[in-house]
Amino acid sequence: MRCLSLTGLREMRLTDLPSPRLVNSTDVLLRIGCVGVCGSDMHYYTTGHIGSQKVSYPFVVGHECSGTIEDVGPGVTHLRPGDRVAVDPAMPCHACDQCRADRTHTCRNLRFLGCPNQAGGCLCDYLVMPASSCFVLPDALTMEHGMLLEPLSIGAYAAHLAGSLRDKRVAILGFGPIGISVLLAARAAGAANVYISDPLAYRQMFALQCGATWSGTPEALTETIQMREPLNLDVVFECCGQQAAVDQAVDLLKPGGKLMLIGIPGVDRFSFPMDLLRRHELCIQNVRRQNHCVEAAMQLTETFQDLVDAMITHRFEPQETQAAFDLVSDYSDGVIKAMIRFS
Repeated sequence: MRCLSLTGLREMRLTDLPSPRLVNSTDVLLRIGCVGVCGSDMHYYTTGHIGSQKVSYPFVVGHECSGTIEDVGPGVTHLRPGDRVAVDPAMPCHACDQCRADRTHTCRNLRFLGCPNQAGGCLCDYLVMPASSCFVLPDALTMEHGMLLEPLSIGAYAAHLAGSLRDKRVAILGFGPIGISVLLAARAAGAANVYISDPLAYRQMFALQCGATWSGTPEALTETIQMREPLNLDVVFECCGQQAAVDQAVDLLKPGGKLMLIGIPGVDRFSFPMDLLRRHELCIQNVRRQNHCVEAAMQLTETFQDLVDAMITHRFEPQETQAAFDLVSDYSDGVIKAMIRFS
């Protein structure tokens, strides 16, 4: 089968590897349809690591995917060959204290697609996954929608963790696919005003198309909030992994406000102004991927289908994968989400 492997920093190679086989009775064999290029993939592509997770070459990345069931193990009862599925890239053990507490996303023994020392990625023709990580797509959703359910699930989970957003005033700092997913989830939850900042003009324009109250550069956001929201904001979603965005978020939150940290930083540490954090009793909530939000992401897709469709700006064939990664890494050609079409 065709397989795309990282072979060095900003280097990829198309190779031919044996197709995987079913091992566990509860596994399924997937023929991959679509694979999304994610911002976390960029960390592995450009730096070779995310924090302590370091790539050993060659390594297959990729975790946003959809596919068709080719075969199922004897213990699989809810899936059958021919089913079109979205894939949750997380593979929990279902036995540890975290799994028993319904926190499978922080499983002690979690394996995650395209994550060094855990599992290879999905940039290949075929993939074996636990059946519990596969979700049948409704007839109304395409394979492309199925691929997007992974980032949309993160947006849905972040909105859920933030608490009730009805009539709340929020900001989203960074408007890539995760920021877009958060905006759609915030709209569905009834947020009153949603302010978007992003340094890229085309993403600012797309934010308005997606229903943002206001969008502009990070430099213009504070002045805008101070004019329009004199009591500041209820929730700020940080979706870009930048220290400057964290600093801005703390300044923009009202007393008792909540900062949601979603973006993956390129550094090991953030700092916070503890005096302001303490006096305003601000809450800082990290968002670790998603937990039981695939169905919610399907609902978002059906509600905002035109906007979800518009997230995919570029489509590539497998032999063009490195060009897709370069495009996303360099924010070229108005890219929001690039996708690799396997079948």
